Amino acid sequence: MSHSPEFSRRIPFNRLGSGLDETIEASAAERKALAARLGIPEIETLVCRFRLTPSENRSVLAEGHLSAKVTQICVITSEPFEDVLAETFFLKFIPAADMPEDEFDIDSMDLDGPDEVPHDGKAVDIGEAAAEQLALMLDPYPRKPGAGLENAVDVAPAEGEEGAHLSGEGPDGPRRPNPFSALSVLKNGDRKE
Repeated sequence: MSHSPEFSRRIPFNRLGSGLDETIEASAAERKALAARLGIPEIETLVCRFRLTPSENRSVLAEGHLSAKVTQICVITSEPFEDVLAETFFLKFIPAADMPEDEFDIDSMDLDGPDEVPHDGKAVDIGEAAAEQLALMLDPYPRKPGAGLENAVDVAPAEGEEGAHLSGEGPDGPRRPNPFSALSVLKNGDRKE
């Protein structure tokens, strides 16, 4: 997949020296384009601090701290809500030629090491790395604070309750509707036509 990064901040190797601290912030246009890419309504702020340290074989170790304020859509209420994200992460930029051809070869992966991100040999793109990290930080099923699943079935019916009807009081107060009562009607052959 080839695309032009919405939030690109390329750091040339000749700027790294023995190490470099760099803070980057996305502009309004970059935040808007990145929000569209990530499928969220808005990114109000996006700031990332990096500590870049050159390593062997033209690789660069990166420690980052990302903070962002985003608007997401609640999966329960479909309402927009603001969420504040903050996380520290570790990456290792390596030459694209050194990236494994089979990304899913679990035997060759260092599961305890930092994630590996390719670079072109001229510079590392810490803006795109921050954008990818933000994508990983977003909850795939965002819930607005206070939004719950009050009517969800969280307990299986006790033995003998499978065919219980909706009316009446249980020992702990009114009973909730039993989602299996319609099936028991079909099982017993009491279909209404």
